[in-house]
Amino acid sequence: MIVLGIILLVVGWLTGIQIVWTLGIVALVIGVILAILGMIGRPVGGRKTWY
Repeated sequence: MIVLGIILLVVGWLTGIQIVWTLGIVALVIGVILAILGMIGRPVGGRKTWY
């Protein structure tokens, strides 16, 4: 999800489409939150790891 967020940020920046830029930020933040929760060992959504 972090990679998807970065891709959306780049595409949004290059094309100037604001909604793609916003979706990229949201995907990036959610990906970072899930990664942090996974690193500390807390299960998210019933799963201990996210791939």
